[in-house]
Amino acid sequence: MPVVAAVDCGTNSIRLLIVKRLADDTVQEISRRMEINRLGQGVDETGRFHPDALARTQKILASYVDEMIDAGVRRVRMVATSASRDVENREEFFEIARKELGRVIPGAEAEVISGQQEARLSFAGAVSDCTSADGSFGVVDLGGGSTEIVVGDKYQADGSVSGVDGAMSLNIGCVRLTERCLHSKPPTEAEVTEARAVAGEYLDKAFDILPLDKVETWVGLAGTFTTIAALVLGLKEYDPEKIHQSHISFDDVKEVTSKLLTQTPDERMEGGPMHAGRADIIGGGCVIIQELVKRIEANSDITEMVISERDILDGMVHDLLHRRS
Repeated sequence: MPVVAAVDCGTNSIRLLIVKRLADDTVQEISRRMEINRLGQGVDETGRFHPDALARTQKILASYVDEMIDAGVRRVRMVATSASRDVENREEFFEIARKELGRVIPGAEAEVISGQQEARLSFAGAVSDCTSADGSFGVVDLGGGSTEIVVGDKYQADGSVSGVDGAMSLNIGCVRLTERCLHSKPPTEAEVTEARAVAGEYLDKAFDILPLDKVETWVGLAGTFTTIAALVLGLKEYDPEKIHQSHISFDDVKEVTSKLLTQTPDERMEGGPMHAGRADIIGGGCVIIQELVKRIEANSDITEMVISERDILDGMVHDLLHRRS
């Protein structure tokens, strides 16, 4: 039975998923890991990867590859998203990826996927096991450098999507918005106002173009959403099983995000489950989520969001397991 691995290298984190398909065609999860590499450090300002960011990324990727070798991985796919699309020195990143991935599969390398591809894979992963809702979904993947919004119907048991009606990649994320607008710790009222204007401009485009009026269930994924869910649920430690498929009211979301925007990174760390590499940039994510919720409430009667621990990695391993060659 094949063992496959997927790596998602984003602006703020690099993540690994290793799975095995069993004889009864079910999937066994072998490993799911996330490390903060902050690959997008300074990219919005300089247009280049920082040497320290590349070094952090190589160290983490090397450990992931060691784990793949131990697990007997036979197929691997690594994608790089927002931070890697337009940087001047991205070949340095790809050389690192070729060196490390080649230890698993000779010739393997990372690929930069478009925002549309990222949205499709995130959608497929996010709703693949969403059993508490049917109908049309709006999936929001809030990353470090970009935010993907995709509208579609439920991911079917046979592996097909009955209909994806639209997707957009917005050039805002928790790292990018924090570096652009939220310079103080905690951010000032003027900085938050500026960040709201930036986020709102991008989100207005999405609400104008995408058929969001048909959405019956909103799903939030990636670290900002899952961290906020952990805080809403009052968890003392991060527990993905309790967070996955949890229903979080917009009132609770607004309360928690508003509090986070008044705190320093150290205060955020003291308030509940918070990764050290997320504490200084989650403010940007809070602004994006608040502006998103504001627009959902203005255009529908929806009052909550489903939080998913499944995302682009799950969509990628599904593709790998069903690949013919």
